[in-house]
Amino acid sequence: MLAALGAAAGAFVVVGGSGAGAPAVHHHRPKPAPATFAGPDGVESRAIIAENARPGTNSWQITAEPPTGFIEGFAATTSARPGESVALYVSTSAASFRVVAFRMGWYGGSGGREVWQSRPLRGVDQPPCPLTPGINMVSCDNWHRSLSVRLTRAFVPGDYLLKLVASGGQQAYVLLTIWSPASRSTYVLIARSMTEEGWNTFGGYDFYQGLGSCAPTYPPCNRARVVSFDRPYAAEHGAADFLANELPLVELVERDGLDVSYVTDVTVSAHPWLLERHKAILSLAHDETWTASELTGLRRALAHGVNVAFFSAAAIVRHARLQASVLGPNREVVDYRDAAADPLAGKASPLAVTGNTWASPPTDIAVSAITGELYSGFVDPGAAPVPFVVYDAHAFVFKGTGLHDGTPIPGVIASDIDHVAPAYPMPADLQVLGHSPVPLSVAYTNQGEWNGVTYSDMTYYTEPGSKAGVLDTGTVNWIDALSPCAPGTRRCAAPLVARITENVLALFGRGPAGRFVPSVPNWRRVMPAGS
Repeated sequence: MLAALGAAAGAFVVVGGSGAGAPAVHHHRPKPAPATFAGPDGVESRAIIAENARPGTNSWQITAEPPTGFIEGFAATTSARPGESVALYVSTSAASFRVVAFRMGWYGGSGGREVWQSRPLRGVDQPPCPLTPGINMVSCDNWHRSLSVRLTRAFVPGDYLLKLVASGGQQAYVLLTIWSPASRSTYVLIARSMTEEGWNTFGGYDFYQGLGSCAPTYPPCNRARVVSFDRPYAAEHGAADFLANELPLVELVERDGLDVSYVTDVTVSAHPWLLERHKAILSLAHDETWTASELTGLRRALAHGVNVAFFSAAAIVRHARLQASVLGPNREVVDYRDAAADPLAGKASPLAVTGNTWASPPTDIAVSAITGELYSGFVDPGAAPVPFVVYDAHAFVFKGTGLHDGTPIPGVIASDIDHVAPAYPMPADLQVLGHSPVPLSVAYTNQGEWNGVTYSDMTYYTEPGSKAGVLDTGTVNWIDALSPCAPGTRRCAAPLVARITENVLALFGRGPAGRFVPSVPNWRRVMPAGS
């Protein structure tokens, strides 16, 4: 306050002169406020705070649509830099359409801010997307470009939903991340584009299923071996799983004004060095598909003391590589899930050959040594989430929650789960924070069962050399559990999940977490043994 008053009054100070004439007068210019500073929930950014103080809107949401007609589209890139142009490919039954760009964040709780919109454009029903036999890849690279969007200064880096609005009322989304190569933000949030595309059933084929008859094998023989970004996402009006597995964390970090930047896994694969420029890497829900260069970047970052939060389970399971399409570089994700079937087998580095998992030949990389635990199964789709159970209430993640050992937090554990697996490579100083029983009546596992249950674990460890901290929440549903509570909901998990998440962000934003809160190994005390 005094500095502000002084500046407003043109503050100056008189210093001793030489004994003759007027005293020297030196005007004090107030020092500029630091761009970032320590806040209660992590390192805050004045730029992010100012951005989220701008007017928001909920018009990014899909509203009631007509029963007939359609609109769908995709961008020629998963991410772009300010100043670049992004080509959009749109197909619709409507006579015309427009595109509205929304930067996603907090914005007073509305979740988005309108940044730009196009003029009305002529609608075109694009041709069917061909299937490449043998690899079962569906690609819409035969579509004609509908428009190009110039990313002016109005497009502040961040996660974007490009909303396609047809004249007939039909609506859809196109995902886009805008990133800055110059960013050295405290936190970097990585969108899982390759995982989303791997589960994209547009045209009937993804990495896990396909059309037509197929012998009962696993993985299914009619699955895709290559999937293309050159097609719309089939799920959630083109948003894939962004709304559940990414947006709630985006809203939290921007609500808290944290110093965050955004990239995609495709960007990290192309520029793995960028992870070393940050203090904390935020890996999002269901971050299962990784390339060799992305994994190398993560390992180098850990060696440099960069903390990693896997707000997920099943991270770094699928081994993929990227290749170009006719529309540009890194537009196709290759994952044969069978090293012998991969055309590069015996002709390239094992790091390029796509076996079933990273732990499979020819890579034989036990990612449990990185994540701290092992993918162990899933809660049945459609089953109600089961409670998260506190195991070590004295740990830093539970500060300010009032939770005790054995306290359940309802509605947290769902989808894929991880658990501690001492039979596999794992950090010696692993600290178990949550140990949650999952009834096998609503779950599948092939990694151990005890009296009718398996377990989902939350773990934390610190690297002995670099002091980097690594947290694994043990469930894909962690970010979705941050979603606002429905009116009238009793015992909603969101406030506690948010407090735990903020405790992680506060510690990880300080630098190598082991310097401040080294992990306290307790995994040997987890009972039943091995669970």
